[in-house]
Amino acid sequence: MAVSFELRKSEKGQFHFSLKNADGSTLLGSEQYESKASAENGIASVKKNSVLPERFDKQVASDGRAYFTLKAANHQIVGTSPMFGTADKRDAALGLVHAEAEHAVVHDHT
Repeated sequence: MAVSFELRKSEKGQFHFSLKNADGSTLLGSEQYESKASAENGIASVKKNSVLPERFDKQVASDGRAYFTLKAANHQIVGTSPMFGTADKRDAALGLVHAEAEHAVVHDHT
Protein backbone atom coordinates (compact mmCIF):
# COMPACT_ATOMS: atom_id res chain seq x y z
CA MET A 1 0.00 0.00 0.00
CA ALA A 2 1.65 3.24 -1.13
CA VAL A 3 1.53 6.48 0.79
CA SER A 4 2.53 9.90 -0.52
CA PHE A 5 3.04 13.44 0.68
CA GLU A 6 0.86 16.26 -0.63
CA LEU A 7 2.52 19.69 -0.41
CA ARG A 8 0.12 22.61 -0.73
CA LYS A 9 -0.04 26.39 -0.41
CA SER A 10 -2.98 27.97 1.42
CA GLU A 11 -4.93 31.00 0.27
CA LYS A 12 -2.99 33.01 2.88
CA GLY A 13 0.33 32.01 1.31
CA GLN A 14 1.38 29.48 3.93
CA PHE A 15 2.61 25.98 3.14
CA HIS A 16 1.57 22.68 4.68
CA PHE A 17 1.82 19.01 3.90
CA SER A 18 -0.10 15.87 4.60
CA LEU A 19 0.81 12.23 4.29
CA LYS A 20 -1.96 10.42 2.45
CA ASN A 21 -2.90 6.77 2.23
CA ALA A 22 -3.43 5.16 -1.19
CA ASP A 23 -7.18 5.76 -0.80
CA GLY A 24 -6.61 9.49 -0.26
CA SER A 25 -7.26 9.53 3.47
CA THR A 26 -4.92 11.60 5.63
CA LEU A 27 -2.53 9.75 7.91
CA LEU A 28 -0.52 12.73 9.17
CA GLY A 29 -0.68 16.50 8.76
CA SER A 30 1.70 19.34 9.40
CA GLU A 31 1.50 22.79 10.88
CA GLN A 32 1.43 25.85 8.62
CA TYR A 33 4.85 27.05 7.44
CA GLU A 34 5.79 30.51 6.22
CA SER A 35 8.06 29.18 3.46
CA LYS A 36 8.03 26.27 1.08
CA ALA A 37 11.58 25.37 2.17
CA SER A 38 10.40 25.01 5.77
CA ALA A 39 7.56 22.72 4.71
CA GLU A 40 10.01 20.65 2.66
CA ASN A 41 12.26 20.42 5.74
CA GLY A 42 9.20 19.20 7.67
CA ILE A 43 8.64 16.44 5.12
CA ALA A 44 12.30 15.44 5.41
CA SER A 45 11.92 15.34 9.19
CA VAL A 46 8.86 13.07 8.94
CA LYS A 47 10.77 10.74 6.63
CA LYS A 48 13.75 10.65 9.00
CA ASN A 49 11.83 10.29 12.26
CA SER A 50 9.05 7.94 11.12
CA VAL A 51 11.43 4.98 11.12
CA LEU A 52 12.02 5.38 14.87
CA PRO A 53 9.14 3.92 16.92
CA GLU A 54 10.10 6.00 19.96
CA ARG A 55 9.30 9.22 18.04
CA PHE A 56 5.58 8.36 17.92
CA ASP A 57 3.35 9.42 20.77
CA LYS A 58 -0.06 7.75 21.05
CA GLN A 59 -2.76 10.04 22.42
CA VAL A 60 -6.42 9.93 23.37
CA ALA A 61 -8.50 13.11 23.17
CA SER A 62 -10.88 14.11 25.94
CA ASP A 63 -13.80 12.75 23.90
CA GLY A 64 -12.14 9.31 23.65
CA ARG A 65 -10.97 9.53 20.04
CA ALA A 66 -7.44 8.28 19.42
CA TYR A 67 -4.65 10.03 17.52
CA PHE A 68 -0.88 10.21 17.40
CA THR A 69 1.91 12.70 16.96
CA LEU A 70 5.36 12.29 15.44
CA LYS A 71 8.21 14.17 17.09
CA ALA A 72 11.69 15.10 15.93
CA ALA A 73 14.81 14.50 18.02
CA ASN A 74 14.32 17.93 19.64
CA HIS A 75 10.83 16.80 20.77
CA GLN A 76 9.09 19.24 18.40
CA ILE A 77 5.96 17.82 16.79
CA VAL A 78 6.47 17.42 13.03
CA GLY A 79 3.12 15.82 12.30
CA THR A 80 -0.23 15.04 13.87
CA SER A 81 -2.70 12.40 12.78
CA PRO A 82 -6.41 13.00 12.38
CA MET A 83 -8.73 11.69 15.08
CA PHE A 84 -9.65 8.03 14.84
CA GLY A 85 -12.69 6.38 16.36
CA THR A 86 -10.69 3.59 17.95
CA ALA A 87 -7.17 2.93 19.19
CA ASP A 88 -6.93 0.04 16.71
CA LYS A 89 -7.52 2.38 13.76
CA ARG A 90 -4.99 4.85 15.16
CA ASP A 91 -2.45 2.08 15.62
CA ALA A 92 -2.99 0.81 12.07
CA ALA A 93 -2.40 4.30 10.66
CA LEU A 94 0.66 4.76 12.86
CA GLY A 95 2.04 1.45 11.61
CA LEU A 96 1.56 2.53 8.02
CA VAL A 97 3.37 5.83 8.62
CA HIS A 98 6.18 3.97 10.38
CA ALA A 99 6.52 1.44 7.56
CA GLU A 100 6.12 3.66 4.50
CA ALA A 101 6.69 7.38 5.12
CA GLU A 102 10.45 7.15 4.69
CA HIS A 103 10.10 6.28 0.98
CA ALA A 104 6.92 8.21 0.18
CA VAL A 105 6.98 10.40 -2.90
CA VAL A 106 6.10 14.09 -2.66
CA HIS A 107 3.39 15.56 -4.87
CA ASP A 108 4.00 19.31 -5.03
CA HIS A 109 0.73 21.18 -5.60
CA THR A 110 2.14 24.62 -4.92
